[in-house]
Amino acid sequence: VQLQASGGGLVQPGDSLRLSCQLSGGTFESYGMGWFRQYPGKEREFVAFIRRDETKTYYADSVKGRFTIFRNNANNKMYLQMNSPRPEDTALYYCAADGRLHSYSGWYLRSEEYNHWGQGTQVTVSS
Repeated sequence: VQLQASGGGLVQPGDSLRLSCQLSGGTFESYGMGWFRQYPGKEREFVAFIRRDETKTYYADSVKGRFTIFRNNANNKMYLQMNSPRPEDTALYYCAADGRLHSYSGWYLRSEEYNHWGQGTQVTVSS
């Protein structure tokens, strides 16, 4: 399985940006998928997650109400719509996927629970 993230760039505060993540080499519907971000010198932190059946989405409190995660099973793509971005959203964004069964709820919050990662796309929010 390979993940290819794209869509990052420079955006002004209050504008919008959409990140994409293309999955190849696997059955897309079999994977729960998430977005993480990483600041320089810091650990990756959870941003958003969408279940494989699209019935549930979860967000970090810092992005709730501004970011939307969604997926299109017809084209094997997942997206992160970033509305009203703030300078503190500036980070390297990674998409991740995992198709295994997990024994506890909330597993998706932990980066170590994902076994497939994209290469990262830089988002810079600045005027």
